[in-house]
Amino acid sequence: MAHSFLETVLYWDQVAEYYLNYRWHNEFWDNIIPFFRNQWFWTPLYFFLILYMPSKYKAAGWWWCLGFLVSFIISDRISAGILKEYFARPRPCNNPALANTIHLIVNCGGNYGFPSSHAANHFSIGLFAAITLGRTHKWLYLVAPLWAALVAYSQVYVGVHYPLDVFCGAILGIATANITGRLFNRYFKKYFTPEIAPGGNDLMT
Repeated sequence: MAHSFLETVLYWDQVAEYYLNYRWHNEFWDNIIPFFRNQWFWTPLYFFLILYMPSKYKAAGWWWCLGFLVSFIISDRISAGILKEYFARPRPCNNPALANTIHLIVNCGGNYGFPSSHAANHFSIGLFAAITLGRTHKWLYLVAPLWAALVAYSQVYVGVHYPLDVFCGAILGIATANITGRLFNRYFKKYFTPEIAPGGNDLMT
């Protein structure tokens, strides 16, 4: 029964990949979506955070940057360093049976794709930001998951991951962020509230 259920899940996963990657694409999005998965495209955002957080929150901002980095490292090491090798599921672009139904528009990457490290890492850092800063920047609870979901979707669109890869990567990232974010809040929550922000500034401004 369990084997049959797994086969059914994997079958529908390939069906979803067929539509999301092969059927529902066009030249316009082929030129846009690959940017969303490119780490260099988001480098200005990360650079801004490295400058903004310490300048706004003083020493606590540096600790926030460290927590942000640790959240990324944990999700990346679990997904890329442990789970990919354990499950050894080939990427769709490495599956000979799908050679005629894969619209690959970037380099295929490594051999294995489950779970997606892009999805895990971006949900991890996105939700870490929402959990730690969401009390004063409530829009992060909407923007951060949407941003991570866009990156995850782009991995399917370009042909390097199945939908199940990014879904499970997202679950891993969410779990990681809940641990790192809540641990961070336990020790640094008082510095990220309007009442007693470092320097006496209201964090809502």
